[in-house]
Amino acid sequence: MSELNLIGEARNEFGKGAARRIRRAKQIPAVIYGHGEAPLHIVLPERETVRAIRGANALLNVTVDGTKHLALVKDVQRDPVLQIVEHIDLLTVKKGEKVIVDVPVVLVGEPAPSVVVNQEEVVVSLSADATNVPVHVEVDINGRAAGEHILASDLVLAANCELVTDGGLLIVHFAEPAVVAEADEDVVAAAE
Repeated sequence: MSELNLIGEARNEFGKGAARRIRRAKQIPAVIYGHGEAPLHIVLPERETVRAIRGANALLNVTVDGTKHLALVKDVQRDPVLQIVEHIDLLTVKKGEKVIVDVPVVLVGEPAPSVVVNQEEVVVSLSADATNVPVHVEVDINGRAAGEHILASDLVLAANCELVTDGGLLIVHFAEPAVVAEADEDVVAAAE
């Protein structure tokens, strides 16, 4: 994961009215916190920030008043109707530090013919190096047959990652189509 550079400004106005004024000025209110430091309230440029936080767990290099802050996007609050970014929480990190992040699970490949894939979990929690968080965890489902399943402990993780999610958590289940199961019941009933 590469670091994205943003220039922020310290924020001294707070409250709903101030936040609205900031957003009208094409900026986003944000806060940087962590490592026992006092929270730093800032504003970030809207366009560059929205581009930078497109992916999950974006790593940002934020410069505020000449001071650089390496931060991981921890939370993004969006307007439920307009889907505009209303506020961002950034967690201060250091190179080499381990952080716990939620990483998306991506299915790759095709199961055996006529097998239904049920993805039970779309994210898993990992402990990873703050500057090397994986974008996603790939799960190979090529040729999987009905009745098989993949647990969190079966996931293949990068060398710098450890699973935080319970290893017994069901990630993917492979089943027969419901129509085939009903047809089998009809055949059994006709035979009796």
